[in-house]
Amino acid sequence: MPHHVVALALPGVVAFDLSTVAQVFGHPAEEEYTFAVSTPGGDDVMTSSGFSIGTVHDLDALAHADTIIIPGYRPYPRPHESTLKVLRDAHQRGTRVASVCTGAFALAATGLLDGLTATTHWQDAMELQRLYPDITVQPDVLYVDHGQVATSAGVAAGIDLCLHLARRDFGERAATRIARRMVVPPHRAGGQAQYIEPAAAPTTHGFAELAAWIVDHLDQSLTVADLARQAHLSERQLARRFVAEMGQTPLQWILHQRVLAARHLLENSHLPVDVIAQRTGLGTASTLRRHLRREINVTPTNYRRTFRAD
Repeated sequence: MPHHVVALALPGVVAFDLSTVAQVFGHPAEEEYTFAVSTPGGDDVMTSSGFSIGTVHDLDALAHADTIIIPGYRPYPRPHESTLKVLRDAHQRGTRVASVCTGAFALAATGLLDGLTATTHWQDAMELQRLYPDITVQPDVLYVDHGQVATSAGVAAGIDLCLHLARRDFGERAATRIARRMVVPPHRAGGQAQYIEPAAAPTTHGFAELAAWIVDHLDQSLTVADLARQAHLSERQLARRFVAEMGQTPLQWILHQRVLAARHLLENSHLPVDVIAQRTGLGTASTLRRHLRREINVTPTNYRRTFRAD
């Protein structure tokens, strides 16, 4: 059965954010998802760009959603209590609720983010923190996923979150296929920085080459010293600039790439788990099992059973 996604378009919805969700989840030729747009009252809604969107459903559509996504909207007043109640009730039933960009303000108003970390567009992060002090706002990440509730930063980060959700739902193969159709990178880690400080910008191309080199050598033991030599930097420079650009330490990023590579082999090969662990640099089957469970809370056997292509 397809996973049903409903985008809740609030007055002032950012057209790009809404179209991002529709592009990922609403393609008619793909069978994983069905998609609909809902507005309060089922009325046409004006976008932040000045044109309106019609042919939408009312809030009753949210009762049938497996995932509700709130695109950004401007300005971002607190939604009517009836809208917030529908979101809370859906979450209580087990529906996944996520936001893109300033949609986090509506999600925050439900109270579902209280006590959690969240993100939004970096330009609006201070205001989100001021209005909702019970949330820990992270202004420098692409997205934050807590399982049943998730938030993303602005513009292209919404694509990253949606592809991340698709990867969670249907595996690496489906997410990569959707990304290829959209002509976007198939995966950017949520901890990656929203934007790069000017001082770090000159290393962008060098780290692209370094990242490709790392992925080609995952079966080897890689240290910061190895990476520094490859990038022609000191270890201290490498560590500092890598975090600024990639949003993670070098060793954290390498570990994440190893797990991604292991997931790819679980989906696309018949290799035993211990061989996959060796080929991806994770060493042993127990190490692979531990890291896969930490990232997506499944065992290698269950992941392969769920997502293997044949």
